Amino acid sequence: MLQKTFFITGANSGFGLAIAQAALEAGHRVIGTVRSQAARVSLLERLPDVRAVLCNVIEFDRIPAIVAQAEEDHGPVDVLINNAGYGHEGVLEESPLEEMRRQFDVNVFGTVAIAKAFLPRFRERRRGFIVNVTSMGGLITMPGLASYCGSKFALQGISEVMRAEMAPFGVHVTALCPGSFRTDWAGRSMVRTERSITDYNALFDPIRAARHEKDGKQLGDPTKLAAAVLQLVASDMPPPQLLLGSDALRLVRERLVQLEKEIMDWEELTRSTDG
Repeated sequence: MLQKTFFITGANSGFGLAIAQAALEAGHRVIGTVRSQAARVSLLERLPDVRAVLCNVIEFDRIPAIVAQAEEDHGPVDVLINNAGYGHEGVLEESPLEEMRRQFDVNVFGTVAIAKAFLPRFRERRRGFIVNVTSMGGLITMPGLASYCGSKFALQGISEVMRAEMAPFGVHVTALCPGSFRTDWAGRSMVRTERSITDYNALFDPIRAARHEKDGKQLGDPTKLAAAVLQLVASDMPPPQLLLGSDALRLVRERLVQLEKEIMDWEELTRSTDG
């Protein structure tokens, strides 16, 4: 693959950092966004060749100017890795609505705001690649992750529409759907609502405990994910979504089997509404 310029949001940790490192090692140019000056210093200590840019994805009005300045300083971007995001864990009844709103602000509206800053540029250049990092949680659900899965389901649907709308202009869009990886998603980065309703103890407490126990021991290797992303963006015919991780593969396949059964079981009633 010829040298490309990557724009990676949330480049100072997790998938963003791993992809930035892999892209630099492969000879690409990387513009990486961070939310604070301290994060910028930390990123440059680890990856001195990154062009670090301050950008908070929920400061929507500032994003077009940040993207314009980045392209003015470093040249046209070829690949957008929309990675910035975080996880919220909490029983829906116990979780304040404000926590869900912030989850959507970052994971959905922030991601869309970044994409929209690039869409006219990619469309006019008739090239570009957008990778929206969703999750297996954009295709399946689990108790305690209503805000997170809701945000990722939303981004999954938006990505599919974005793909269809940009395809006539030679712009690729893929939703990246990772399973469980050894990042800080389930650790320091996760926002957790405090428990308050004992009725949910039997359902949810074992789930929260298991997530704590597995943190740092997940099967997924971020370095291998980054290598897979480079392979993805080199493809001339990328998929609408790409699952990464054997757990994602297993759980999504199980959901597809369940969905097909549900459709068959209720098919008669489904058809009964036709005029």
